[in-house]
Amino acid sequence: MLYLDAAATSPVRREALEAMWPYLTGDFGNPSSRHTVGESAARGLARARAQVAEFLGCRPAEVVFTAGGTEADNLAVKGIALGQPRGRHVVTTAIEHEAVLESVDQLRRLHGFEVSFVPLTPEGLVTPAALESVLRADTTLVSIAHANNEIGTVQDLAALSAVTSSAGVPLHTDAVQSAGVLSVDVSGIGVQALSLSGHKLGAPKGIGAVFLSSRLAVEPVLSGGGQERGRRSGTENVAGAVALGAAVELLGRERAAEAPGAEAPDAASRPRDALIDGVLSAIPESALTGSRTSRLPRHASFVFSGVSGESVLLELERRGVVSSSGSACAAGRDEPSHVLTALGLEPDLAGTAVRFSWGADVSGEQLHGVVGLLAESVAAVRGIAV
Repeated sequence: MLYLDAAATSPVRREALEAMWPYLTGDFGNPSSRHTVGESAARGLARARAQVAEFLGCRPAEVVFTAGGTEADNLAVKGIALGQPRGRHVVTTAIEHEAVLESVDQLRRLHGFEVSFVPLTPEGLVTPAALESVLRADTTLVSIAHANNEIGTVQDLAALSAVTSSAGVPLHTDAVQSAGVLSVDVSGIGVQALSLSGHKLGAPKGIGAVFLSSRLAVEPVLSGGGQERGRRSGTENVAGAVALGAAVELLGRERAAEAPGAEAPDAASRPRDALIDGVLSAIPESALTGSRTSRLPRHASFVFSGVSGESVLLELERRGVVSSSGSACAAGRDEPSHVLTALGLEPDLAGTAVRFSWGADVSGEQLHGVVGLLAESVAAVRGIAV
């Protein structure tokens, strides 16, 4: 079975499992406890925080551990918006993850915020001019994902942060999809808040983190014992945090070994581009969704007129390929992708979406074989003999 759904989740890396095991056994203590067992857990938590901070290029005190990417987005969006005295206006895009969109909507419904959505190109890109056009004197937060989980489009955050910095507005980015393959050094991309999810990086599900600049006032979303410097109450998931720290440290070492580092994303993009070319050539009435060039290096997403995306996925799985139609968080819903319809696709066409996303262990040869299997699957659904 060939697994091409890494955007939904990735396997836990052995190094992360080995790192977390002691904190599920002998070092099981509560890191807030003032005794030797608790202090041992606290040391493990501190090391994990330092590892994540090194990965993000920030200070350990600016890292907050959460239960995953969804909570990280909620804390960043609601916490920053409610913590800033500047105003009651937030800016985002219509193609954000539901964790951001629902948080923004809650700010609107319960706290009287106004929301502006940045106009997008047909490929899902935000231009600096478009962002500047929706900023106001009372804008308190901008939240734009680094990379979209469904269409793979990658935003030029450095260019967008130049706009928000000039306006004095904090910029948050959901980096859940990008952190495993792109640099998320917060000073390089210019953000004041950034969300991570462990299970997209080789750590287990149920652990995430958010970078919150020390310059930001943040209103906690969870109330309680005041853990995480008062920003996220609740006894910390020490074992999960340790696994996340080990996973991102391993990623950092692997990137450092890829010399020169700037070539690594290009090398990973070549098999992706070959897959895209093969699919568009082999399958009639197929189209790529998202940007062709400003795209995650291991991500390709398509629509095929006249089919059901879910039916194509079933045919692919019968042929040994596991993939998805889009966000795993929206699986099982009848409505079409909000991302694709926001980009102007008709609901019927949006319902044909198929997304391929893969890890570094998948070869170009394997992806080449997927083209024929996908062509067979689409033809089978369309009722055309191959």
